[in-house]
Amino acid sequence: MPKSRTAAKRVAVARRRALRNRSIKSAVKTAIRKFERALTAADMELARRYLREAVIRIDKAASKGVLHRNTAARKKSRLACKLNRATGGVAS
Repeated sequence: MPKSRTAAKRVAVARRRALRNRSIKSAVKTAIRKFERALTAADMELARRYLREAVIRIDKAASKGVLHRNTAARKKSRLACKLNRATGGVAS
């Protein structure tokens, strides 16, 4: 239990931010899952669309500070590599 009024406010702010971060992370994970599901179903057109959506969500999470920018770059790279492998692309 916080002793001062400002400490109580900080607890409230931390709670609000944690909720926001959790929902943003969940949206990122859902977008990645949708992409991977389309990839396993071998629906390349749908996979490309879901890849774009996942990249947008990852970028937004990074811009809001929920994900570190290097983490975001790594996730996007890995997703692009998966798509390239599935379509017979050159990049690995």
